[in-house]
Amino acid sequence: MVDRAMRAPGPYLQGLPASTPTLSILMLLMKHIAIAAFLLLFGCPDFLSAQDQNLRDYGIRIGVLPTGANNTITDVDGVWVGHQTIIKGEDIRTGVTAILPHPGNIFQQKAPAAVYVGNGFGKLTGSTQVRELGTLETPVVLTNTLSVPTAADALIEYTLGLPGNEEVYSVNPVVGETNDGYLNNIRGRHVSRTDVIQALQKARGGAVPQGNVGAGTGTVAFGFKGGIGTASRLLPGRYGGYTVGVLVQSNFGGVLQIAGVPVGKELGKYYLSGTLNESPGGSCMIVVATDAPMDARSLERLAKRAVLGLAKTGGIASNGSGDYAIAFSTAESVRIPYRSEKRLQDQRVLRSDALSPLFMAAIEATEEAIINSLFHAETMSGRNGHTIEALPVDSVLSMMERYGRVPGTE
Repeated sequence: MVDRAMRAPGPYLQGLPASTPTLSILMLLMKHIAIAAFLLLFGCPDFLSAQDQNLRDYGIRIGVLPTGANNTITDVDGVWVGHQTIIKGEDIRTGVTAILPHPGNIFQQKAPAAVYVGNGFGKLTGSTQVRELGTLETPVVLTNTLSVPTAADALIEYTLGLPGNEEVYSVNPVVGETNDGYLNNIRGRHVSRTDVIQALQKARGGAVPQGNVGAGTGTVAFGFKGGIGTASRLLPGRYGGYTVGVLVQSNFGGVLQIAGVPVGKELGKYYLSGTLNESPGGSCMIVVATDAPMDARSLERLAKRAVLGLAKTGGIASNGSGDYAIAFSTAESVRIPYRSEKRLQDQRVLRSDALSPLFMAAIEATEEAIINSLFHAETMSGRNGHTIEALPVDSVLSMMERYGRVPGTE
């Protein structure tokens, strides 16, 4: 068994494998000191409001492919993410998350895209046009179920206001949702158009806050606090060197598994058990990005694989769960201009027999993104005094050791 004192000599080093190099430990300490100084000076903004621990910070690996630099969807070149977190009073626990395929005018330079529906008890505004035309012309916005119309309205306002869109008269806003009504006063519809615009304006590349932020503020997964999670995979050069990134809004149920370990069963907390027999519905939104040059047909196949990643975590796509995956390519060579004098469009896209490595990357990244959403989430209380506990990470780590998932315990 790994010596816990070696793995976690202090609160800021908790979860590090004993083999972690001294330089890495010093860099992590410096990171936390910098964060603490920032908080003292400026308070706690959205982008620092979640826990700062990824599954991999504990030495646990999912799959075989390497991650991108940040292990986030923003490792895909051009993708930006922004959050607006709304926590007010005793019962407002919600927010907005915006994902931009590229930082330019998305309406003028549309991204190839596709949607796959694992279980359709949900709302993904704009999905029919994405399926029909195979393009994405706005950012993807995630929020709560009853705030979808507000978010769509704000996304239209945002798009019409972009320079170059003065003569645009039709916009297809893409908005997904999960129902955060257990912790959030969802009937109050507390997400405003301003909140949506702020999430869009906050979007940036680099590190992505996870857990109780943005659209994941009030969500619940596997009976524990869910939230926003993200991960990425980098293909070896011989397979193109492409990146696949995934972001999820986790709010669903089943029997939790982490790296193949039956965590939910071990903890005695899973659907149809005596301790967790309420409805496992609630939904999961999955956003998949890649820089591989792919057309809409291939992207739909990629989106299907993301739902396999959801299944690997123990999700069961229950009757009341809206499980949607939307996939897009950021490759400039396959973007579709809004207006063009050419009647023919030349595109070079990957052949079907070159897609399997990308499929595996999507499965791995989705699985890890969901687990990251749980590892980052914190215990939260909300509407009607409801409290949802965070995943008991210490207990899970002990379990991972017993099953040989922590380095040195195989």
